[in-house]
Amino acid sequence: MNATVISRLEDIEASFTELNEEIAKPEVIQDTDLYRKLTKRHAELRTIIDAYQSLQGVDSEIAGARELLDESDPEMQEMAVAELAALEQQKERFEDQLMRLLLPKDPNDERNVVLEVRAGTGGEEAALFAAQIYRMYQRFAEGKRWKVEILNQSFTGTGGLKEVSALIEGAGAYSQLKYESGVHRVQRVPETEASGRIHTSAVTVAVLPEAEDVEIEIAESDLRVDTFCASGPGGQGVNTTYSAVRLIHEPTGMVVQCQDERSWHKNKAKAMRVLRARLYDLKLQEQHDAIAEERRGMVGSGDRSEKIRTYNFPQNRVTDHRINFTSHQIDAILDGDIQTLVDELTSHFETERLKQELSAEAP
Repeated sequence: MNATVISRLEDIEASFTELNEEIAKPEVIQDTDLYRKLTKRHAELRTIIDAYQSLQGVDSEIAGARELLDESDPEMQEMAVAELAALEQQKERFEDQLMRLLLPKDPNDERNVVLEVRAGTGGEEAALFAAQIYRMYQRFAEGKRWKVEILNQSFTGTGGLKEVSALIEGAGAYSQLKYESGVHRVQRVPETEASGRIHTSAVTVAVLPEAEDVEIEIAESDLRVDTFCASGPGGQGVNTTYSAVRLIHEPTGMVVQCQDERSWHKNKAKAMRVLRARLYDLKLQEQHDAIAEERRGMVGSGDRSEKIRTYNFPQNRVTDHRINFTSHQIDAILDGDIQTLVDELTSHFETERLKQELSAEAP
């Protein structure tokens, strides 16, 4: 572990000591908001301090084991060699854990998510798969006890989804789903295919961190608001009042519509949440584009034109092309069991960030 990292850890130790003293002050305890903020920061630093102390403990044990190598007793030397090997592995794990803890946190990780799923190439088959992909995320969210609220959806005549937007509310929702944006490809024999030929279709997924009102201000003069009658599956009329809302953000050309509620005001409020999330995402993408070229490769996972995953039904296979991860449990994954995949993606991209941090710190 290089000197820069050690210096950073020593600074964190000093900050942790100061924070302990600050939290104990009566005036801080009486200020509920400040106390909550400081205790949250204390918990974050405590995790780093615990890992650092564990690493220091292993370093001490390694020093003791190395002293045993100088023993004249061959049996003691053999024991020391075996112990050293185990301790070195343990040290490597602690160092890796520490470096991950020291990575700058994504400020959006704890945000709610606006999830958008759209049928791409493949016609009706793509729409049917879009419905399955949306259900996959819905089931995953339910397993996390997150709240899922449909903002807008558009069906095909056979029950497929042309598109769906949903708000997913829950602690850490964005941190878990942020690597799902991109093109999801399906390979299977459609029910309507008499010859048994495998078709390839695609669905696009966008995962947007929900923006707060204060972060993205939308001037009414920049909005065009259209109203129309809502419709449901198969084109049936849901109501005969003009309750559905279409928002057009004229500076960017973004179009958002919502027809899930029977109230015009509720539909407009939902549409505004989606529009605000899209504008916030656009702002983030612009920030990413300003990053130096050598760091831009890490942003590829957010490119929604990129094919990120293939679901191959004949081979019972799901492959994520970014990390070369393959599972032969396609039914379980489409039923929402994607935690292993989420964890693998998180580990991969955190490792990439870690490499970038280390290369940036290298002399």
